[in-house]
Amino acid sequence: FVGGAHFAIGDPMRLNDLFQMDLSDNPEIAGLTSDSREVKPGFVFAALSGSAADGRKFVPDALANGAAAVLCDQPLETPNSIEVPVVLVDDARQVLAQAASRFYPYQPPVMAAVTGTAGKTSVASFLRQIWASTGEAAAMIGTTGVDAPGKKTYGSLTTPDPVLLQSLLDDLAGDGVTHCSMEASSHGLEQRRLDGVRLSVAGFTNLGRDHLDYHDTVEHYLAAKMRLFDTLLDPGQPAVIFTDDAFSDAVLDVAKRRGLSILSVGRTGTLIGLKRVEQHRTAQVAELQHDGRLYRVDLPLAGEFQLANALVAAGMAIASGSDADAVFAALHDLKGAKGRLEKIGQTEEGAPVYVDYAHKPEALESVLTALRPYTTGRLSVVFGCGGDRDPGKRPIMGEIATRLADDVIVTDDNPRTEEAAAVRAAIIAAAPGAQEVGDRRKAIFAAVHNLKGGDTLVVAGKGHEEGQIVGTTVLPFSDHAVVREALAAR
Repeated sequence: FVGGAHFAIGDPMRLNDLFQMDLSDNPEIAGLTSDSREVKPGFVFAALSGSAADGRKFVPDALANGAAAVLCDQPLETPNSIEVPVVLVDDARQVLAQAASRFYPYQPPVMAAVTGTAGKTSVASFLRQIWASTGEAAAMIGTTGVDAPGKKTYGSLTTPDPVLLQSLLDDLAGDGVTHCSMEASSHGLEQRRLDGVRLSVAGFTNLGRDHLDYHDTVEHYLAAKMRLFDTLLDPGQPAVIFTDDAFSDAVLDVAKRRGLSILSVGRTGTLIGLKRVEQHRTAQVAELQHDGRLYRVDLPLAGEFQLANALVAAGMAIASGSDADAVFAALHDLKGAKGRLEKIGQTEEGAPVYVDYAHKPEALESVLTALRPYTTGRLSVVFGCGGDRDPGKRPIMGEIATRLADDVIVTDDNPRTEEAAAVRAAIIAAAPGAQEVGDRRKAIFAAVHNLKGGDTLVVAGKGHEEGQIVGTTVLPFSDHAVVREALAAR
């Protein structure tokens, strides 16, 4: 067992094995990375080109740290002066992902990935819970980290880099995990991070405005997500698609062109049809049709968007071989993912306070819409927008907040390197009557202090996060902890 990769003694991994090439210089490989600072003797350094930096600039550092080979898709300036093999390919990111899957060759036999703008974490979590309820050794990898039997770790990337991802999958398989769900972000898909994952099923939730600072247009954003269906799934494999979204038809078209087995869920779903739903404050009752039978499901989660997520997860479980009766029974006991419309507590008068990860327009609208029918008093929201991210969504979110909530406090999210006041100003420009409180802790305390009987408060934007990024520093901060402190202070 070397560096997480499993090889027979005396049979080391060599460069030609890693890249499936026939190079005359074929050194033994001890690891691979795209970060020159992590290079150790015998490693392959992948010199990737990115939006922030060109990895070729770090080749000297990687060589100084003992790199045994360099992978790139753009010629190096002085290749003849480099004494180790230089592997020049068309798509270094894709080759890196595939090489990582050979270096870390084991994966859970059933791998499921879900994409969409909102709901990815919930679907991945629900799917893991469904599998676990049917007796499978199940795990999930996503925004909230890794959740597996006997371990739970906090994460910071929706889709980890391919080397870390393949290492995680190798470890999970070694621990006996047989089923694993994961989120497939647009960044992760476009950057080929999942290209070494052997998928069994994929799912789609919805598409809205997000990451336009990276993708430029909604069309490019959609195309990045569609790599899950038009490239990573093989013809004939199952694609579980939510039918009630404005972009569902576009996704269905991609799946049809790829020759996938389309299993749709939703009001017009062919695998699972939503026939009726009855909303309650903290739960909902749904009648679902599958294979000619009607199922009544008491879902212990509020908001129809959570029902949509549960349908996608149920569809992916059935598509992966789980018994339908057991799947629908498992929906009765689902627990929400951390920071997804999560009730943290309530005031002595009974006013509930929720924390939600909603940091994009459609998600904020869904959360406020879900809470409005069960608020007899005033509906309040505390939120901000991230710095160094799509500035166009700021006024959109400001308009949504003031249209759907009675009391709005605009505060800081993760300002990053932007001027925090400028980010707030862009929101407030479209949020007449909103209060501005830059300090997020003070904003939450003020909102909790103002609650009266019948009111509802949601603190949106950061959800499960345990830190706030100011400049380039991550400061300790938890909406959960601050809400509890504010409630206790009353």
